[in-house]
Amino acid sequence: MDKFADEFRGKTLVISGGTRGIGRAIVEEFAKIGANIAFTYNSNEELANTQAKELEENFGIKAKAYGLNILEPETYKDLFEQIDNDFDRVDFFISNAIISGRAVAGGYTKFMKLRPRGINNIFTATVNAFVVGAQEAAKRMEKTGGGSIISLSSTGNLVYIENYAGHGASKAAVEAMARYAATELGEKNIRVNVVSGGPIETDALRAFTNYEEVRDMTAKLSPLNRMGQPTDLAGACLFLCSSKASWITGHTFIIDGGTTFK
Repeated sequence: MDKFADEFRGKTLVISGGTRGIGRAIVEEFAKIGANIAFTYNSNEELANTQAKELEENFGIKAKAYGLNILEPETYKDLFEQIDNDFDRVDFFISNAIISGRAVAGGYTKFMKLRPRGINNIFTATVNAFVVGAQEAAKRMEKTGGGSIISLSSTGNLVYIENYAGHGASKAAVEAMARYAATELGEKNIRVNVVSGGPIETDALRAFTNYEEVRDMTAKLSPLNRMGQPTDLAGACLFLCSSKASWITGHTFIIDGGTTFK
């Protein structure tokens, strides 16, 4: 285990949306193994700064939080310049942040009620943000000899989930974009993959109007008889960023407890 951890010590993970749910689980998974962490938050600066301090104290790594409005992906350029001032390298980038609430009005609904603004916001936060974030990360990774980029996705682009058309379509799009990125960045020793989760127990899922139905159905469909947890995806991300996944790129890892087959 120590040998595995050695390859992460002194390296830096940049992740969007690191304060809650899946993002927070990923942050802690990487911090435990010695990686430095640069993570973004949407609005609660105090909470994010407290989290960064706790990560440094608990794991002996460097951690810093940065504000980011994922609906303005062009600001990633300024964000990475700030990260350049605080960290000496970027090795891993995980595009995780999502939007919810009023921003998805007209996007999180039945097909016949979908509206361009809601759909556009979802695509901006999912696809455009991945593109700009990955571009900026790749520029830094090239200087250090390579790295690993991951986008989070959802099996909602493979199986029907009520009111999920806007999100599901954007996840299908980001998976295609990741394959293009993997093909073009491979020569720079930068691997690009996707971790696609089945329904995972998070605040975002609890906001679904049919949350209890999704929760119960997921446990029923899974041969493992339980709901997915954020840590289930965090472990997959750690593996894909490690040397043990050195010949894996352009791939979508489905982490769904076996639910999409049964």
